[in-house]
Amino acid sequence: MVACTQEGALFSELADQVEQPLIAPLRFVNIREVAGWTQEAKTSGPKIAALLALADIPEAEPVPVVNYESRGRLLIIGAGSQAIPWAAKLSSSLDVSVLCTEPGDLPLTRGYPIYTGGITKRDGYLGNFSVSWDLQNPIDPEMCTRCGACVEACPEQAIDLSFPIDLNKCKSHRACVTTCASIGAIGFDRKERDRHSEFDLILDLRADPKMRMSQTPQGYFAPGTDPLEQALAVNQLSEMVVEFEKPKYFAYNEKICAHGRNGKVGCSACIDVCSTGAIGSIFKNGQGSVEVNPNLGMGCGACATTCPSGAMRYNYPSVSHQGKEVKTLVSAFTAAAKKLNQAIAPQLTFAYLKSWHAND
Repeated sequence: MVACTQEGALFSELADQVEQPLIAPLRFVNIREVAGWTQEAKTSGPKIAALLALADIPEAEPVPVVNYESRGRLLIIGAGSQAIPWAAKLSSSLDVSVLCTEPGDLPLTRGYPIYTGGITKRDGYLGNFSVSWDLQNPIDPEMCTRCGACVEACPEQAIDLSFPIDLNKCKSHRACVTTCASIGAIGFDRKERDRHSEFDLILDLRADPKMRMSQTPQGYFAPGTDPLEQALAVNQLSEMVVEFEKPKYFAYNEKICAHGRNGKVGCSACIDVCSTGAIGSIFKNGQGSVEVNPNLGMGCGACATTCPSGAMRYNYPSVSHQGKEVKTLVSAFTAAAKKLNQAIAPQLTFAYLKSWHAND
């Protein structure tokens, strides 16, 4: 086992050139990034021993996994003046759609879908976002051809090149409706105003996205109206066309859950503490339980920590595996420290926290 990953390629090449085969395959462990050697170089021996012993422990037992698949279907939400320029830049690399919550001049070419309206529902996660909105203006930008005939026909100049109708100026002449009759993009009496679609990624440029959770889902970026923050978020979008899996971090035992009985809600500790909004309440036949969306759970363990009955527990790594890691750290550090006659407690705590910081 070599405690250096930087020169892994060199060591592997040298190992292939030796005449006699190695007793065991080479393993490379990066402890440099987590140990902070500069200040404690002379006393870091026990810490090195503890981290290497931890690295030698077999991987935790596998658990069920959660899958993500993002194909690059991006929805940009915000004022047209900000959303449309970003859409023009990203449309060559991503499958872009725009939802304008405030008017902005529409491009003459229809290179990507542009919608208008107000968000009524938004939930989901990377690769599986569901968004609903209300088409509030009489002009449907998806049907509009940008011919400009309605702009010329309107006697009150209530329509401009952003193609919403300013209802404060409109006097109900309906000349625009007559002009657009062959296209049908304008409808003051439109009954079906609800719109819905699915996306893989969301770039929310509104000043106040009004998220119900403090930790947003993977694939959802809300940089606000700051151009720099928007640029940083956009740089990450190209990396989110991916397919990967992660462990299912939790295990839930409904039989011992104290959430509800006989139609009455009892404990809701896990629901209240979840920062990602992954946990919800369900009642069936008078029996209450919680429902966890594993794609939203990020493995922080807060739900397991607050659960009073043990119905929700942290599943990866398991309690027994964590106990084995702690025991290994303590044993290795103590043995090395005794050989060097060093104080044990302060550095042991430091090595332990540093190792877990690396895992996180």
